[in-house]
Amino acid sequence: MPTSADCIGYSARIIFLAGLLFLAALAGACSNTGHYAATKEDGAGRPEDIIVYKSPFCLCCKEWMTHLQQNNFSVGSDNGLDTAAVKQRWGIPASMQGCHTGVWRNQYVFEGHVPARLIRKFLANPPKDSIGLSVPGMPKGSPGMYRGGEFEPYVVYQIQRDGEYRFYEKVTAPEAS
Repeated sequence: MPTSADCIGYSARIIFLAGLLFLAALAGACSNTGHYAATKEDGAGRPEDIIVYKSPFCLCCKEWMTHLQQNNFSVGSDNGLDTAAVKQRWGIPASMQGCHTGVWRNQYVFEGHVPARLIRKFLANPPKDSIGLSVPGMPKGSPGMYRGGEFEPYVVYQIQRDGEYRFYEKVTAPEAS
């Protein structure tokens, strides 16, 4: 005869499996990883400048998108729980990864909390053999991470087509919105 401990263990396994199924369904519903949304359009029917691949639960990603919009970029998003496929597709080295990936017109990648002014600087004169810029991690004071309090200087890196990266610019003050 089963004991109460057996029933509790069985119930816990059922709840765990149901939770896994729920998360898998949520990931499928929130993800468009079958394509790369380079053809998304804004509300006026124009192609969006930057598609941000991010988790649907990330608040700092939304704040970075607001920073870009305030700097006259048209921005869309592709929400998914697994952004690794996008990072892999673009060849972003593990040490250069941030919490989200912005793709400009399916030509260049902006990984993490890259300031809009540096995106514009890069796009005005893209360095040879570069695929984009990166702010690895989530530095305090970067766009989307700055709340008007403490600021820590951080480095923006240029990502090369061969997977290497190099210094691009050091940010020493908070960016204007």
